[in-house]
Amino acid sequence: MKKILVPTDVSEHSRRALNVALELARKFNAEVELLFVVADRVIYSFGEADSYVASSEQVEKEGELALKAMLEGIDISGITLNKKTLHGNPSKVILQEVENEAIDLVVMGSHGYGAVVGSVLGSVSQKVLHGARCAVLIAK
Repeated sequence: MKKILVPTDVSEHSRRALNVALELARKFNAEVELLFVVADRVIYSFGEADSYVASSEQVEKEGELALKAMLEGIDISGITLNKKTLHGNPSKVILQEVENEAIDLVVMGSHGYGAVVGSVLGSVSQKVLHGARCAVLIAK
């Protein structure tokens, strides 16, 4: 195992998944890619009917802030950690990243802040679990 992908929505489930991935990375001397997917570039003004498409710079800034928050208080010493922000449909982007980066293992939370609250396994986790061509570890 050389590459571990950790998709994050900055939820507590994602933090647990990152800690599991870091343990595995230390054990197997693997590198970790921490991925934040901005699901939608359209931003709506509440109270108004206006919307606009966020710029690439805004998407990058949102990703930087999310990844910084995700790593706060987590020991990444001794780990090769790559941070990446992409935009699009989260499950499709994650599955494409698995292919593009020759990922050996995806470690993700059982669910996060998706649209369907209370599901046993989040819809993004389910799609990645069933669609990935590598091992997927779902952390509770």
